[in-house]
Amino acid sequence: MKRLLATATATFGLALLSSTAAFAAGELNIFNWGNYTNPDLIKKFETEYDVKVTVTDYDSNDTALAKVRQGGHGFDMVVPSANVLKVWIDEGLLLEARPDQMENFKNVDERWVDVAFDPGRHYTVPWQWGTTGVAVNTTVYKGDPNSSAIFLDPPPELVNKINVVPEMSDVMFLAIRYVGGEPCTNDLAVLKKARDALVAAKPKWLSVDYGTIEALAKGDFAAGIEWNGAAFRARLQNPNIVYGYPKEGYPVWMDNLAIIKDAKNVDNAKLFMNFVMAPENAALISAFARYGNGIKGSEAFMPEDMKNAPEVNIPEASKAAGSFNLACSPEVQQLYTKIWTDLMK
Repeated sequence: MKRLLATATATFGLALLSSTAAFAAGELNIFNWGNYTNPDLIKKFETEYDVKVTVTDYDSNDTALAKVRQGGHGFDMVVPSANVLKVWIDEGLLLEARPDQMENFKNVDERWVDVAFDPGRHYTVPWQWGTTGVAVNTTVYKGDPNSSAIFLDPPPELVNKINVVPEMSDVMFLAIRYVGGEPCTNDLAVLKKARDALVAAKPKWLSVDYGTIEALAKGDFAAGIEWNGAAFRARLQNPNIVYGYPKEGYPVWMDNLAIIKDAKNVDNAKLFMNFVMAPENAALISAFARYGNGIKGSEAFMPEDMKNAPEVNIPEASKAAGSFNLACSPEVQQLYTKIWTDLMK
């Protein structure tokens, strides 16, 4: 506990000395995406600060938001994606923790400091960032993987062998770009094309599910929408897996660590927020889930196999097709939800 209090004082200044009672329980409860938190990172934090950490998993942004909205959740921290972060902030669900004033904030890559979804970083710090594309098992399909046609107009050898992760924002982004529209469009003609393409394609899918890494590696399905880090982890188990960047357009995203407004262990949460901005600790996050982290200097601590991995390092030929996935207007979000509801029937 001495290390905890000494480090807290050095990191956050004298203001914390008046609130050390919050440390007394020595606990921190993190609500994060499943299979996304490195146990070694948690163990290191627990050892350094004498804090017992509990990590609870969720499977989607919608699940996390619904759980915290209803209250009584008991969580201190959460990891929302950039495209939903505005909702969390506007609804007063997050603490304005001012990570921009923390000691390790100097390590945040300039690209991720003054971001549209949290200008100046008053609420969040980077957790991980990546892309959403398609993954293909090349023993089943030997064609070009760099197209959303893989799941929207699949070749015969992939019919009924496709999984689509049920993350509405990513799926809608890919479908709208595939039919020639721009993300967050309110053009009803474009949205109808996207809806029709999705509805026509769904009978050719095997499943709409999360938890894809092991299933893809084992060959339970042969292709589908995938996050780049998940595709990388599948390839480490099965070298026949390749990740494609749809030439029609694909989303770039970032997940962000935040403190929940009604957190019970605020000081410990601030400690953890500062902790993950240290390069060696950010590298632990990436080493487990296989995504970029947005922290300068972390590259020196990353696994060798990430340095040239095509899933992590976007090929030059594919960079122009990617764009950041931000929140759409409430009106557009309602249209998305209607299409999604029809699709999930």
